[in-house]
Amino acid sequence: MTDAISLVAAVQAKPGEEQAVETAIRACVAATRHEAGCLSYIAHRDLDVVGKFVFIERWASRAALASHEKEPHFLALVAALDGKTVGSFSVSLLSALD
Repeated sequence: MTDAISLVAAVQAKPGEEQAVETAIRACVAATRHEAGCLSYIAHRDLDVVGKFVFIERWASRAALASHEKEPHFLALVAALDGKTVGSFSVSLLSALD
């Protein structure tokens, strides 16, 4: 059994803030992919809902995810999204059925 986890997160940009949200997300992606515990980190734009962004991530462990949430690039993303989204991220933590 592995400690690896998957995460699916979604966030909705406020009308008119779609480009600012996308720019902030893009700024976080490369640095996140270089984190030691990051196995996969892909940000997506929803094709059917304007301004909705979805992250599909895979982490070596919950501890690796917790470490990510303290990284400067993640904290910068959170700050950059402040006031630009409808609500906060919806997050699902998942374990694979092996």
